[in-house]
Amino acid sequence: MQGVTSNDFSSARGTPRHDLESSSAATVSAAPGTGPAPADLLRRLRARGAADPVTHVERVPARAGVPAPWPSWAPAELRAAFTRRGVVAPWQHQAEAANLAYEGQHVVVATGTASGKSLAYQLPALATLLADPRATVLYLAPTKALAADQLRAVSALELEGVRPACYDGDTPRTEREWIRRHSRFVLTNPDMLHHGILPGHAQWSGFLRRLAYVVIDECHTYRGVFGSHVAHVLRRLRRQCARFGATPVFVLASATSGDPATAAGRLTGLPVTAVTEDASPRGGVTFALWEPPLLPPDSSASTPVPPQATGEHDELHQVRRSALRETADLLADTVAEGVRTLAFVRSRKGAEVVATNARRALDDAVPGLGDRVAAYRGGYLREERRELERALLHGDLLGLASTNALELGVDLVGLDAVLICGYPGTRASLWQQAGRAGRSGQEALAVLVARDDPLDTYLVHHPEAIFGAPVEATVLDPANPYVLAPQLACAAVEAPLTPADLALFGEGAKEAVDELVAAGALRQRPTGWYWRHRERPEVDLRGEGGAPVAVVESSTGRLLGTVDGGSSHFLLHSGAVYLHQGVSYVVDHLDLADGCALVRAEEPDWSTHARDVTDLSVVSVRSYVDAGPVGMFLGEVDVTSQVVSYQRRRIATGEVIDTRPLDLPARELRTVAVWFTLSPQSLALAGVQPADVPGALHAAEHAAIGLLPLMATCDRWDIGGLSTALHPDTEAPTVFVYDGHPGGAGFAERAYGTAAAWLRATRDAIAECGCEAGCPSCVQSPKCGNGNNPLSKPDAIRVLDVVLANLPD
Repeated sequence: MQGVTSNDFSSARGTPRHDLESSSAATVSAAPGTGPAPADLLRRLRARGAADPVTHVERVPARAGVPAPWPSWAPAELRAAFTRRGVVAPWQHQAEAANLAYEGQHVVVATGTASGKSLAYQLPALATLLADPRATVLYLAPTKALAADQLRAVSALELEGVRPACYDGDTPRTEREWIRRHSRFVLTNPDMLHHGILPGHAQWSGFLRRLAYVVIDECHTYRGVFGSHVAHVLRRLRRQCARFGATPVFVLASATSGDPATAAGRLTGLPVTAVTEDASPRGGVTFALWEPPLLPPDSSASTPVPPQATGEHDELHQVRRSALRETADLLADTVAEGVRTLAFVRSRKGAEVVATNARRALDDAVPGLGDRVAAYRGGYLREERRELERALLHGDLLGLASTNALELGVDLVGLDAVLICGYPGTRASLWQQAGRAGRSGQEALAVLVARDDPLDTYLVHHPEAIFGAPVEATVLDPANPYVLAPQLACAAVEAPLTPADLALFGEGAKEAVDELVAAGALRQRPTGWYWRHRERPEVDLRGEGGAPVAVVESSTGRLLGTVDGGSSHFLLHSGAVYLHQGVSYVVDHLDLADGCALVRAEEPDWSTHARDVTDLSVVSVRSYVDAGPVGMFLGEVDVTSQVVSYQRRRIATGEVIDTRPLDLPARELRTVAVWFTLSPQSLALAGVQPADVPGALHAAEHAAIGLLPLMATCDRWDIGGLSTALHPDTEAPTVFVYDGHPGGAGFAERAYGTAAAWLRATRDAIAECGCEAGCPSCVQSPKCGNGNNPLSKPDAIRVLDVVLANLPD
């Protein structure tokens, strides 16, 4: 296959390291690693098994940078400060974006990893602060770590009078008043803007009335429900600024994405110009697609699989070797070679398992070497995370198994290899994770290890879907009524809503206000709509299903970490096995009312896997396509789900020990779904027997969920599904795929709009899989509440053939 050109790669790679050195034409790089070159390392890794697991190697060439002169408006003091930090001149894309922003245009710079997007907004913002001693700048990052990293970068310039400061949940209260009064460059996150700054706008009036720039870093992360909430938080910010007479310029930085100007415009509600041509230099990358080997036919019941049994998936007998086990072995191999490596794993449990297995393998080879590998994930205490970051940066750690918590934020200079355990859900995230390795002028290795999953299997055998396809557009829906109404309520608390405000909040605002009035939340007066209650509305920006649940060790009262409320039913039910830095705990009691799970340290020889049941009813149809025997629909649905039991499985064999009931409350969700129906006659003509219809639809549903991330900025854990041979609302055989967020997140709409391409890829993934009866690579699902039963792989192909034969392109 033709290699990707340098421009293609820069349009696919992710976010930059947030240091000034990586944004300069005269990059100050870290010392080279002592391990083998990436190509040599890959050859050694491939040679360690009986069969070659690599399905494709993409060589991404190095690229020279294109510098530009400093803008004439940049003061000498600022140029000198950047020069002291090693920035001799900006790259062309940095200068272009900076000029647009300084001229007053809202701009998004969407270029590759380590392309120095930070300079593009620092340059106009700091120039304005130096020219106008009263001006202020607000910087927003999706994580505290990223804001802290930017604070270090701005502070290092040592510019008099800028007084940068972080204002977030970790800021001591004794410092907050000083920041409000004196800092001119405030770094925070959308959560603090929502919960702290906007509700206290009177105290921030001096800062807001002089606000010149709003910087929104890593804006591609604001997608789905979270992105929709942030879009309205930004509208509330604009509203308060306007009340104080300020109209700040918005400067956004994004990993490369499809149509960044449109996405940035939807996020801010403003016209935004995009800068997308990456002019920064880049070292070469060797990128391998790695498919774990097939297990022998009878090994699934006899081969020990301790890591997988406590991993992120409810997998049945393995057809291929576990991706977690494969990643752990690769991490151990690279660390043994002296290569500083970061392994991205999709779940918290998975990160713990990979780190534990890698440590075990290294200690077996060289006692004590396992101490140089650790896990890193959300839910750790802040002090633990900072210590792990320090240990990796200073070389005390050589390997780290992390969730996507390290996609953004800490500048991990010095990494030479990245292992990606399972496709992360979007090409943007894939390139972002891969881009964490390598420095300017230095070669890097990236390896995508495929899970036994329809999408992963499809991608490692269709490399053009990764290397030849554009990065997805960011999906968010500010008109989502489950987002819009609570945000309007928050805005009404800050100041009464007026008819002019409704235009600011966009489509659906008037209807949402009328519903709030009818519900008694707002009172209409001639001057506007007023909030009626004493308390502020409780609004969760990140849509994580409630407040986090604290994990507490029963015997000591020690706080181990936290789990988001949406996952607590699955991960912290009574009897669940919980992992923390390689130590196993068993949950004694989950108290949802108090948000606390009590655990005890124990090393059981079994793992736990929660099981749930789901019911779905159609509320309304937004749009549909009548294709004869096939119907394709988009609309609202009500989904009721409940975790009802859990299985205990023997770690050594995967054998099911028992199934134990649980008494947890049901959860209700009104969301958006895409669904298709088929006539029984069309199925009979296709050769699907009536008794096989449930298994055919179930298999097609699983594979369709697995392939949807190919079309939308989601992963299969953002979406759910249900299939039935006769649904009471459609009166036909039906397959539903729905967004797993209240009011929808835009994924189902994307599926409906690309239905033919989506379902054709689904059909191809099933048909091309080498198994006979169906496996995790095609039709089995890691999160099936019915234990992947019934399933019929050949009949799923027949079902999709009927749909594709009738559905218009």
